[in-house]
Amino acid sequence: MSDLASDTVMLMAAGLGKRMRPLTAAMPKPMVRVAGKPLIDRAMDRIEDAGIAKAVVNVHYLAESIEAHLKARKSPSVAFSDERAELLETGGGMVKATKAGLLPDPFFACNADSIWLDGPRNAFRDLSHAWDPDRMDALLLVVTHARAHNFDGTGDFYMDGAGRLKRKLPGRIAPFIYTGIQLVSHRLLRDAPDGKFSTNILWDRAIAEGRLFGVAFTGLWYEVGTPQHIRPTEEALTGG
Repeated sequence: MSDLASDTVMLMAAGLGKRMRPLTAAMPKPMVRVAGKPLIDRAMDRIEDAGIAKAVVNVHYLAESIEAHLKARKSPSVAFSDERAELLETGGGMVKATKAGLLPDPFFACNADSIWLDGPRNAFRDLSHAWDPDRMDALLLVVTHARAHNFDGTGDFYMDGAGRLKRKLPGRIAPFIYTGIQLVSHRLLRDAPDGKFSTNILWDRAIAEGRLFGVAFTGLWYEVGTPQHIRPTEEALTGG
């Protein structure tokens, strides 16, 4: 029996990548190369390494480029959630894919532009090991500032001893940063708004109910949000 909480990950690849311009003028952000490899391949390789069988990839901006690129991928198997008609953001994208029967309960979700190096246990097993569906609507992989590279923000969350998350207070620093990787129960998506919306709306409800949790990542995470982040990330990955 697998020690993973789910056999499926939703890979978020539909965004416009505005912060990565001008590189994204002619290609979607997940196709931007870092150390010779597209961002989406780095995420897919980590998914394959973890033994996850299926990736559901949502597409919108320059969707044909991503579809053509992933066509040759053998593992994980790839299904697409087409958002060409309307970019639905993270929350709306999850709801659309769930209603289409593409996502089991629970499922992993991961940004297609995430770069991370696993620690003693890979990111998806970190989440699976801590998962408790009776207490949790979503479990977020978070990282301390010391393990976050290229990140110059003030953090996202506080986490108590039980793993419950609360938002950073205005004008303060929070010790944990969201990596873009999470494990999601269908319960989080209940009564969701129609159309385009951010997962933040659902997270806020889960926080209010004491059902948004985090687990501290044991590896290293790299912020690759702008062209300026690419070179230092490449140097870290290649040791050069």
